Amino acid sequence: MRPAVLPQTATISHCMGQRISLFVTCIVDQLFPKVGLAMADVLERLGFEVDFPENQTCCGQPAFNSGYRAEARSVARHFLDTFESSPFIVIPSGSCTAMIAHHFAELFHQEPETLARVHSLEKRVFEFSTFLTQVAGVEDVGARFDDIVTFHDGCHALRELGVKDAPRRLLARVRGLELRELSPAEECCGFGGTFAVKFSELSGAMVRTKVEAILRTGARTVVSLDTSCLMQIQGALSRAGSNVRTMHLAEVLASR
Repeated sequence: MRPAVLPQTATISHCMGQRISLFVTCIVDQLFPKVGLAMADVLERLGFEVDFPENQTCCGQPAFNSGYRAEARSVARHFLDTFESSPFIVIPSGSCTAMIAHHFAELFHQEPETLARVHSLEKRVFEFSTFLTQVAGVEDVGARFDDIVTFHDGCHALRELGVKDAPRRLLARVRGLELRELSPAEECCGFGGTFAVKFSELSGAMVRTKVEAILRTGARTVVSLDTSCLMQIQGALSRAGSNVRTMHLAEVLASR
């Protein structure tokens, strides 16, 4: 269960000074570190104490999705050991959040002691936009971003976590920003981790459909919660000769 949404002033006052551990994910760590820095900037601006456990590696999702359950369990155990003492774990990714909050339990369903650790931890794991709106109780983070943007709903955030309104409420409070919705709005970008490698032709067709929808909006920036989706979309936009850029929600919210 996630905490109920509380009035912004009461929630921020209650959470002020709380420690937050960032799990930045493999892709952010290796390819898009500025997303992790932007997320930390927003959280520190709101008065949270942010830490980065240096022992963190991966959530195990690539191995899990490819059928390597023993390897996924090994990585998941390391995650538990690394973050078990953290009061909150905030993640700039719907897919990694879903892996931890939903699929760790599947990995350890035959290990009662480890499963109990998982259930304790999963209550403290939040996707970034959900943490801001439901725990911090904030929608206006003081951002300014003068641009026309559209928003891509990543599959894991939308379908596994039910995250749809939170990022839009945050974007609505960004000064100078105009949000234009995609139509259709909930189509997959075609990345899907190893899916893009194993089924490259299908993946390519899916992202081309996504790009067509993006270009119809006239937006100059595509925003999402997952850098993996944004990487897939940016590649297709570049191949199409478009100058539309992609940005993680945290980067937009960190803008002044």
